[in-house]
Amino acid sequence: MTLPDTLIEKTFSPADFEQRWYAHWEAVNAFRPERPDAKPYTIIIPPPNVTGSLHLGHALDNTLQDILIRYHRLLGRDARWVVGTDHAGIATQMVVERQLAESTQATTRQAMGRTAFLETVWDWKRTSGGAITQQLRRLGASCDWSNERFTMDEGFNKAVTKVFVTLFEQKLLYRDKRLVNWDPKLKTAISDLEVEFREVDGNLWHFRYPMEDGSGFIAIATTRPETILGDGAVAVNPDDPKMAHFVGKRCRLPLVDRLIPIITDSYVEADFGTGAVKITAAHDFNDFEVYKRHPEANIPVINLMNDDATMSDACPPEYRGLTREEARKKVIADFDALGLLDKVEPHRHQVPYGDRSGVIIEPYLTDQWYVNAAELAKPALEVVKSGATQFVPKTWEKTYYNWMENIQPWCVSRQLWWGHQIPAWYDEGGKCYVAETEEAAQAQAGSAAVLTRDEDVLDTWFSSALWPFATLGWPEKTDELARHYPGDVLVTGFDIIFFWVARMVMQGLHFMDDVPPFKTVYCHGLVRDAKGAKMSKSKGNTVDPLTLVDKYGADALRFTLTAMESQGRDIKLDEKRVEGYRNFATKLWNAARFCQSNGIGASTTVEPPKAENAVNRWIIGEVATTARALETAMATYRFDAYADAIYGFAWNRFCDWYLELTKPLLAEGADPVVAAETRAVSGWALDQILVMLHPVMPFLTEELWHKLGARSRDLIVSEWVRTDAIPADPAASADIEWLIGLVSEVRSARTELNVPPGAKLGYSVEGAGAATTARLSANAAAIERLARIVPATTTATGGKLQLVHADATYALPLEGVVDLAAEKARLEKAIATASKERDALAGRLASPGFTEKAKPEAVEKARDDHAARSAEAERLGAALARLG
Repeated sequence: MTLPDTLIEKTFSPADFEQRWYAHWEAVNAFRPERPDAKPYTIIIPPPNVTGSLHLGHALDNTLQDILIRYHRLLGRDARWVVGTDHAGIATQMVVERQLAESTQATTRQAMGRTAFLETVWDWKRTSGGAITQQLRRLGASCDWSNERFTMDEGFNKAVTKVFVTLFEQKLLYRDKRLVNWDPKLKTAISDLEVEFREVDGNLWHFRYPMEDGSGFIAIATTRPETILGDGAVAVNPDDPKMAHFVGKRCRLPLVDRLIPIITDSYVEADFGTGAVKITAAHDFNDFEVYKRHPEANIPVINLMNDDATMSDACPPEYRGLTREEARKKVIADFDALGLLDKVEPHRHQVPYGDRSGVIIEPYLTDQWYVNAAELAKPALEVVKSGATQFVPKTWEKTYYNWMENIQPWCVSRQLWWGHQIPAWYDEGGKCYVAETEEAAQAQAGSAAVLTRDEDVLDTWFSSALWPFATLGWPEKTDELARHYPGDVLVTGFDIIFFWVARMVMQGLHFMDDVPPFKTVYCHGLVRDAKGAKMSKSKGNTVDPLTLVDKYGADALRFTLTAMESQGRDIKLDEKRVEGYRNFATKLWNAARFCQSNGIGASTTVEPPKAENAVNRWIIGEVATTARALETAMATYRFDAYADAIYGFAWNRFCDWYLELTKPLLAEGADPVVAAETRAVSGWALDQILVMLHPVMPFLTEELWHKLGARSRDLIVSEWVRTDAIPADPAASADIEWLIGLVSEVRSARTELNVPPGAKLGYSVEGAGAATTARLSANAAAIERLARIVPATTTATGGKLQLVHADATYALPLEGVVDLAAEKARLEKAIATASKERDALAGRLASPGFTEKAKPEAVEKARDDHAARSAEAERLGAALARLG
């Protein structure tokens, strides 16, 4: 017997080898092996922000992608995981501005000027902007780092400019004055995704506006009194009889002494507030839509505020320059002084905040650049309806349809310096020229024109929408573009289906000859805490994934996330699960040590060795069954099923059963031919486990792969199980499954009835057919060793344990081994307790007062507890029934 030179250490310590293997893989280009003739398989990474750090959402998202890419690499595909980072306009600018303010030479970007500030940002990016890519490496992400992209690199900038100019020339991109989400602190428009709604305790103020004809007042209610100064109308519901006498008249707007019309619009809820709504078109999205629906009313659009949310010169002089909060207090006081403040009601409502600045967002009327998203959405809708692009789970298609069918013009300009500067120039008269270069714009305007470039930059979602093809060299017709567009699957969170996924589909179809950017969109759920609550810093329940990696290893965290990812359902992350899967890794490590100590090493063949012994033939078939189950799981994106299948096979079938059943075959004095066969089969089966487990636990499997013997190649670029080379063996499978079933039944019954583990029981059997009789004889030694039972010489007459397996009934005498009366009493008491708890939980779950009003996590826990108590009562009842 010759053992490999490298022995497996006694203690499993992932920190000893994880980073070593990652560095090796990257150094030998294992993430993108040369496979020019192989069928391509492509995934594009949702580019993390260059300012970002790894959180559990990233860990889940990238683990799932890595599983897919490693699996298809093992299948022999030209697997490419396109990787890069997003320049993150607002976030990056904020980081650098904060550093400038805190530096010894405290300064601002305005004081520096645009050119110097952008040089500073680029310096920051080069020195500090790669933190998250290093963290992804800790997780094991096998991305194509040699071709890493950045949304502000030269090639990407060329693509962004090309798209902007093309859309403008096609009249699908234009400049317009519309309402946007305005961040008064950052002084820029922001996207809906960057708006965070918070429920706050506020007030609903009721004010009276005098009627023009002196007939009285119309009362309105508002949560934002400061915007009264910009009111252009009052609206009531057309079907509200109590308001009908106001319609068509005018009222006088206090404080500004302006007459405004009273109109009807179904947007108004008759039973909310006073039944009348003030219309401030320049500072409310709904009001702006009312304004557009009623051109006949000549509603004025008055921008009340400056870009920092102080009151503008459009207000009466005494309000100008006040903050929103100061103006609110003054408006309320001035109405009260006029006797026009009716009442104040406490009112809890949603208020929009900037997720980065933390200030209240203002609907704000500005000139911005817009994309005609409704036109681009038409083919993007059809491509999903036709099935050319599919969502998994399919339920997310409804969300996609709803957004796309109600899509609004897409505001793509931002008032920042860091980003893709808009390729538009203006002459002294304000005429705009859009071109890919300043020289081209000058040619359009004429040599005498003095041009000034638009200072705004593009929304980062505009550039990231080009990610699937701009990362591959577009607008150049590169070989990589031809080979890896479209991608096979996009793995992402459901929360950016509209902001990113839909826009990639729109732009991909428009610029890539009607070919969608990916065939499948897999939407995973959110990672929540152990109680099901959303993680947030304010709650103090966030978990740093790298802390878990340091404590348990990257493989354990990856396996946890994989096992709990069930097609879009949220994950309740309990650290005990991570610890449990670390224990699984430890068990496999120890199993490999056991194999190595028994002369079992690396297999010399990809095909299974020839085998005569039933247990060896059985494990070969089990490998094939497991591999096929894993292939089905990958084809259907059932990551949890993948984890369950390989876990069950490795832990239960291989470690707990196969290694136990083969111990006598490897013992001293065993048949040398059978021992040699068993070593060959064991080594091959263990190799296949490492291959099948590798996509989920890459570090552990690569380490054991090399520890078990000399290899011609790394596991990461090895070969998937050749299931077509493994013939079915129903006879061996039936024999071993029968044996496992009998031993499991006896072990379970012994445990339930508190039979001492060391007690060896006799057994008698009734009803056994010829096949069972032969199996009992052939496996007598294994049954005695594993179940601690032997054939009885006499038939039991007293109390006994009875169980049925296959076609036979087994009786095991318990006289003198177990106190039968006490055991029956214990079981009856335990059954009563479990049944009582089960019934109480059933009653609670049957009550609508609980299921409809309790928190979802409380209802789910009650259902889980009910299922557990039901199973316990059933199990204990079966144990009682076994007592003869």
